[in-house]
Amino acid sequence: MRVADILKRKGTLVATVPPNARVSDAVTTLHERGIGAVVVSDDGATIDGILSERDIVRALHRTGADVLDHAIAGIMTSNVVTCAAEDRVDAMMSLMTENRIRHLPVAADGQLVGIISIGDVVASRVTELENETRAMEEYIQHGR
Repeated sequence: MRVADILKRKGTLVATVPPNARVSDAVTTLHERGIGAVVVSDDGATIDGILSERDIVRALHRTGADVLDHAIAGIMTSNVVTCAAEDRVDAMMSLMTENRIRHLPVAADGQLVGIISIGDVVASRVTELENETRAMEEYIQHGR
């Protein structure tokens, strides 16, 4: 299975926020959309950074509640790990584990085309395993 298969199922809509928006604006977006990260982008297409719940918690610990009035650019992760639609999902599971990240923006030619989460990756892997199990059972029971 490839990242493109996940995007076909879940869609390509990605929540973005500009780097000069306030952290509190990002918190509102995260809450309203029920998501764990937003891509930071000045134009909605290029990837300037990513801001996760983890980034916000760390900034709150360092700075206190005043950080909510600061610009997102000050606390976002700038070195964003991305993937491509043609990447294999099992490789993305390893990539996420190695980098200790839960969200991967999907890019094509430097432009944002989607985002996948660890939940998407795990769900796709579970579906793959269920399909393999059914096929194996069918083969064992019916020889085909």
